[in-house]
Amino acid sequence: MVEQSLKELKAGLLALLKKDAFKRGQFVLSSGKSSDYYLDGRIATLSSEGAYLAGSIILELIRGKGITAIGGPTLGADPIVGAVMALAHLQNLTLKAFIVRKNAKDHGSKRQVEGPALSPGEKVLLVDDVATTGKALLEAKQALDKIGVKIEAILVIVDRLEGAGGNLEKEGLKLDALFTIEDFR
Repeated sequence: MVEQSLKELKAGLLALLKKDAFKRGQFVLSSGKSSDYYLDGRIATLSSEGAYLAGSIILELIRGKGITAIGGPTLGADPIVGAVMALAHLQNLTLKAFIVRKNAKDHGSKRQVEGPALSPGEKVLLVDDVATTGKALLEAKQALDKIGVKIEAILVIVDRLEGAGGNLEKEGLKLDALFTIEDFR
């Protein structure tokens, strides 16, 4: 496997997002807002190349930061988390993964946060593909709060720059993004 710099990995992911995930037209977003573009990060992160690039970038960014678990709201975080976990194993890094459901299951374990048990004090990275208002990330934070887990950092692939950063900041959280919508203009 050829080693790539963080700059090269990011350039590759941005090119893939521009080619496959960014669409112009008229769209209604999950927030209910209308938009003249749509960015579906899953188109990239559910491809082998995109999974490799996103997972590699995130692993590089969290290396040495003491992060013990990575997860986020389903469905945007699912492929990102899977990619990071597979690459972490190849690099002999121990991480836990979790996925936050919109609502707790009404059967079985009745959990909203799926995956190995998370403990208070763990350093958790919350991820998602795209942030608009931050609603899904805030809902994931509430679910993690219920089990006593504190978010160390939040990282999304693309920030649409439509309020997510400010909304998360009101909750004492900082939003980091690999890219913003400005990278697509």
